[in-house]
Amino acid sequence: MLYLVGLGLGDAKDITVKGLEVVQQCHRVYLEAYTSILTVGKEALEEFYGKELILADRETVEQEADSILKEADVCDVAFLVVGDPFGATTHSDLVLRAVKLGIPYKVIHNASIMNAVGCCGLQLYNFGETVSIVFWTDTWKPESFFDKIKKNRQNGMHTLCLLDIKVKEQSLENLMKGRKIYEPPRYMSVNQAAEQLLAIIQSRRLQGEEPEITENTVCVGLARVGTPDQKIAAGTLHQMSTVELGGPLHSLIVTGTMHPLELEMLKLFSVDSSSFENNASQRTT
Repeated sequence: MLYLVGLGLGDAKDITVKGLEVVQQCHRVYLEAYTSILTVGKEALEEFYGKELILADRETVEQEADSILKEADVCDVAFLVVGDPFGATTHSDLVLRAVKLGIPYKVIHNASIMNAVGCCGLQLYNFGETVSIVFWTDTWKPESFFDKIKKNRQNGMHTLCLLDIKVKEQSLENLMKGRKIYEPPRYMSVNQAAEQLLAIIQSRRLQGEEPEITENTVCVGLARVGTPDQKIAAGTLHQMSTVELGGPLHSLIVTGTMHPLELEMLKLFSVDSSSFENNASQRTT
């Protein structure tokens, strides 16, 4: 049996009882280590689970999936995912490979950023399509995520923006030369995401467009959701470019039309209540 086990969002103790029982009975246990992070490292998980973990980076999962599934038809193998196995990042490819090989699978769910964002008070029913904001480079500055946010906002919906993570990435030079040298890990902050959105707004204005999203659009910055030191800040997009939220992982919400109850909840986390209320009142139902 192949088990896909969600680990939740905080630390080693966020695994479910059912998930922990599975981990302890499995012959091999892999830890997916490239789409998200917990606040604790591999060693802390191993100590709590009482089991050795095998780190599975992007290369392993995408190119060597057969090694993960090896002998899973005759013994139990677990694949651990931060959050939920089918939350922000799906692992459908691994499931499809298992089915093709005649290996049964079971999913053990857990909390994901996709539902935990409700902690800020915005109602999950009012979210539109989730988007990913990627790190820009000098030569690559995509804007497709902005258009998706714009479409959600036109429909009165909030947008959850998942922010880029660069783990075990190679520079272009090392990639071209086939050198297994990796760049230091990078995690996009709410500040960086807001700056990229502000740059797109300026660019669109230069093209004669008045964007649906502006510097005064009410946004919510979230950091380390599900941990004891999680932080939430609500304010304008401009304020999100300077707010201090600390270490990773960060997420950003661009609000749509807000119910008065949602607005009351966001006030609990406002960066500056006066400017926040003036801008937020324009988008309430």
